[in-house]
Amino acid sequence: MPYLRAVGRAFALAAFSLLSWVDVLIELVTFALLCVGLVFFFGPAVLWARGRSATMRALVARWCGIEVPAPYRPEPPEPVRERDGWYRDGNQLYKRAFWIRWQHRLTWAMEDPAAGREFAWQLVNPLCTLLLPVAVLLGGPVVLRGYGRWTRWWIGPRPPVEPTGKNWLHRHLEALGHQAGLFAVSVVQLVFAIFQLGVMAFFMPMATPVVLANRTIADTLRREAGNWTGVTIARPYLPPPGLPVARPDGLYQSGNQLYEEPFWPVQHARTRWVYRDRATWRDLAGSVLVPLVSFVLLLPTIALVSRGVVGFGALWVWRPFVSSPVEWFPLPEVSTHLGALAQTPAMLAMVVAGLAPAPWLARQQARFARLWFGPTEATRLAQRVERLKQTRSDVTVTQAAELRRIERDLHDGIQSRLVAMGMKLGAVEALVDTDPAAAKRLAAELRTASSEALTELRVLIRGIHPPVLSERGLLDAVRALALDSPLKTQVTGSLPGRVEESVEACVYFAVSELLGNAAKHGAKRVSIDVAFADDQLTLVVTDDGPGGANPARGSGLRGIERRLGGFDGRLTLTSPIGGPTKATLEIPCQIDQEPSSPKTSTSSETA
Repeated sequence: MPYLRAVGRAFALAAFSLLSWVDVLIELVTFALLCVGLVFFFGPAVLWARGRSATMRALVARWCGIEVPAPYRPEPPEPVRERDGWYRDGNQLYKRAFWIRWQHRLTWAMEDPAAGREFAWQLVNPLCTLLLPVAVLLGGPVVLRGYGRWTRWWIGPRPPVEPTGKNWLHRHLEALGHQAGLFAVSVVQLVFAIFQLGVMAFFMPMATPVVLANRTIADTLRREAGNWTGVTIARPYLPPPGLPVARPDGLYQSGNQLYEEPFWPVQHARTRWVYRDRATWRDLAGSVLVPLVSFVLLLPTIALVSRGVVGFGALWVWRPFVSSPVEWFPLPEVSTHLGALAQTPAMLAMVVAGLAPAPWLARQQARFARLWFGPTEATRLAQRVERLKQTRSDVTVTQAAELRRIERDLHDGIQSRLVAMGMKLGAVEALVDTDPAAAKRLAAELRTASSEALTELRVLIRGIHPPVLSERGLLDAVRALALDSPLKTQVTGSLPGRVEESVEACVYFAVSELLGNAAKHGAKRVSIDVAFADDQLTLVVTDDGPGGANPARGSGLRGIERRLGGFDGRLTLTSPIGGPTKATLEIPCQIDQEPSSPKTSTSSETA
């Protein structure tokens, strides 16, 4: 009886799993709609598919005896109304919380690692469950329990995997996926580039919004190329034009035409900006060439891997199932298990030969994309000039505020103490002859006051430039911050020498602010990685907090951006709802490689 019940449950699981393909189809259609701007359907489709997965987890727990907990990150918190009655999301205000709630849930669903595993499971699971009834007939309830464990591995929670834990097969399969992903994004860009070219040729007034929308697809390719292959592709576009300035007569000029309102001059300036930017035309050329090159680089990998996998399946699945010989040119025909065993190494060798160059080929795809989608020297110079214009005023304001803070601390603290000490010295002079005992008491008080003033002065100096930076250098100073932090903080990295003092101070205070933010928002572990390459200092600070950090919501991250802006550096923040939060500090600088300053390397962890 248990045997027949297990077979019936296997048939039920197989029938129910076929519905996953319906979910996959819906998700693909809604993702296509998302690419064309219809953003309201993809999030509900993902959440709908999660309902099917929840039902499968319940069935596996009931029929297979394997509990499968939900693997998803915690749901984003509800938006909080501010005192003025508005809901704030970044720099945008909303009267109602619906849009913020929907946007946060979409981000939560898309950036959850469990979402990718769940989509792959929706594709693979129906194929496997088609063979499940046969396997249960042969193996009984034990096979059903094994299927439960397999399902838990796919759509159950997983412990975090260290980056060093990936084996050869995992890394190369991942690289194959990166190749396919870059090719897919480039094909999407090609489709939209054809539409963009038609708009630019025949509907010039609509060209600017179309070009700007299509640039987001190119930005996606740049971002994923960096995430997947490590090949950084910067945005190449010229800065947008500023707002027009009215003439003395109050009119706005565009060419030889005058307008009463700035609307049309702005539109004309933006159109000229798009058409005259060489990156616009390079994007169009790259949209044609990158898919072709990506296809050429992807084809050998796909051909060899698919040939080996299909051949292995034909030898050990198709041939015994249909009792028919298998013949693959130029290999001889196989009709026995011995012949299949003899050809199996050849199939495995094809898979290995296809996967072995996959990481290198993925990097070549990204490098070729960088030739067309990356900035030229002229664009880099224009971007640098524009960035320096933007950061110059921020640096001036920040320096003025810092000087005012130092002046206020000196005036309200040290100066008042010195004035009080001067008055007591006058009293000592008056009492030293008439009342020596009182003069001694005042002198003792003066000694204590001078010690307190010296301590306060040292604290103030430490706030201006910490002595540990001058004595030990940046890496050991960051390590000292980690030791003082209440969090479990790990510091790794190496520097070939001493960085400029001003850059050291900027990075030191930025890391201090990030550690304080992590502790304030409930993080427990922080990792800090320090590196220097290509005349650029890079620090990556990652914490396991709840995420959702936004520079627009607080002064701390904005202060870090202003600090880095003074050195032409930048802060890149990745903080999805539910965490983790990853802050990357990048500062171009020079390093002093003195013979007496050996290469500093450190790795520390505080409890």
